Amino acid sequence: MLPQQEIFQSLERFWARQYPDCYITPWILVDISRQSLYLIESARVLHSYPISTSARGPGNHCDSGQTPTGVFRIAEKHGQGMSAGMVFTGRKATGHIAPIRVGGDLPGEADGITSRILWLDGLQEGINRGGAVDTFSRYIYIHGTNQEVWIGWAVSHGCVRMRNVDVIELFDWVSEHTLVCIGRGSVSCVSSMTALGIAKAFR
Repeated sequence: MLPQQEIFQSLERFWARQYPDCYITPWILVDISRQSLYLIESARVLHSYPISTSARGPGNHCDSGQTPTGVFRIAEKHGQGMSAGMVFTGRKATGHIAPIRVGGDLPGEADGITSRILWLDGLQEGINRGGAVDTFSRYIYIHGTNQEVWIGWAVSHGCVRMRNVDVIELFDWVSEHTLVCIGRGSVSCVSSMTALGIAKAFR
């Protein structure tokens, strides 16, 4: 077994004890430094996708415009069965299909929430849950974007943007209560790794 697989396996065992109400496998790993999202099942990477996280980097405070880090669950899924490019406002389908921009746009132009939404809820009190760091009340999503040209670049306002075809595929793989881990190392989840005493393996 590869060292990375051994660590994933250790994380999955730890999370199974720590978060018994969550689905441990498959789970989602968001690597901010690589602008990549990985779907992991039984310590193996099933799929990897390019993404876009915040232009302001990682951070958990409300109104920061940053992408939160730590361990989360998918609280709600929205968009089942909707057409690719469907625009959502307040998590409701508007009936409008956005043109998917693949070139010529600037990062500062308006980004639409399209195709699918995975609404995240933090699991670590005082880190990404509750008070001024509450992820759920920040409306942090994994979602499709009409600006696919900027996938792979950190240009979002805090959410995790994906290509529409990718977020539709991911949506069908996961469920509400699926675990999501976001960080900025080659493998993230610093708090969980520290608890396991294996953080040094990812530096």
